[in-house]
Amino acid sequence: MKQAVATEGPQPSVVDSTLMKRVFYAFATLALLSVAISLGGKWFGRSIAMAGYTDDTTVHEVIIGNNVVAVPANVIRFAQARRDGIASRLDLYVRYPEMDGYSEAARDDFNHTGASKDIVFLSFEPQMMSRDMSGRFAPIYSALIAQPGTPGPGGTLLYTFSDKSGYLNEVLAVANRPGKDPFVARCLSGPSADESLAPCERDILVGDNLSLTYRFPREFLGEWQALDAAILGEAARVLKTGR
Repeated sequence: MKQAVATEGPQPSVVDSTLMKRVFYAFATLALLSVAISLGGKWFGRSIAMAGYTDDTTVHEVIIGNNVVAVPANVIRFAQARRDGIASRLDLYVRYPEMDGYSEAARDDFNHTGASKDIVFLSFEPQMMSRDMSGRFAPIYSALIAQPGTPGPGGTLLYTFSDKSGYLNEVLAVANRPGKDPFVARCLSGPSADESLAPCERDILVGDNLSLTYRFPREFLGEWQALDAAILGEAARVLKTGR
């Protein structure tokens, strides 16, 4: 009987050892889970703060037709387009006049929290028309506007469209350029213009059969020459063609 009692004596320590192991593993699991949540929370928090933007400056080469557009990720507007390869269209955004992409320093401009509007939106896509907006003025737009125009910023004339033109709540901004087709842009008018970040739009032909449409705040009409030159310069910088 004494031997039997002696044999049964150590068993509680075995139970205690097993319990302690379980407690240890539980705490270890909780610790790992806490670290994962912390890291995940920081990543997710940054993701929310970025709101779809990126400050990554890795250059991506996007092929559209016979053109290569080489731009950094922080200039590409949509996350799914931040990659190398073939695309039917590429949407960008830049801060004007810096012509740079999203960064911590430019956060307020891209979030539109400041008093001024500074972002220009650009879209590259295959050319669908034989003429750009300037080239369409004489054969198309001139027949759709009501004369006379009214003086606008930067020496432009602003024309309203006729009721049958199809361009409701829009005006046409036109400025003469010696030896060239006029500068032409379409702008929203009325409440629609006030609610839009970039109510004016202009398209130009660039590269190899490529159309570049850029949308900009109406405030930039007063410096349309500098703006158009900056857009053309940026297009020349990022575009490589097969020609």
